[in-house]
Amino acid sequence: MCTQADHGHELIPRPAQTPDALRAALAVVAPARLEEMQATKDEALAKAVEWQSVSPVQSWVLTWARDIEIARRPDLSSRYARAKDHLEHEDPVAAREALRELSAVLDEAMQAVRT
Repeated sequence: MCTQADHGHELIPRPAQTPDALRAALAVVAPARLEEMQATKDEALAKAVEWQSVSPVQSWVLTWARDIEIARRPDLSSRYARAKDHLEHEDPVAAREALRELSAVLDEAMQAVRT
């Protein structure tokens, strides 16, 4: 688990990568996304059965762990929101920079949850 010194203020500790822990964390940092989480979980489970593979469930866990990592860390959350706001900027250079920053935030969050 990372410390506040690693990333600045964190709203909650990084949750375990289990459906229940992720759901509980999301309920704190982004409760408006709970229905989306459940819908994507249902889709992942259906694919897992259809494909006879756990990979859709593993992807679901990593995706939500990454999104919760962003939401629980104000530094990442503000960078993510700023980048999303500028993706369709009229200046193509600004739009490309926003895309680069969005990708960097997603990569940083994914690295954090994979360690």
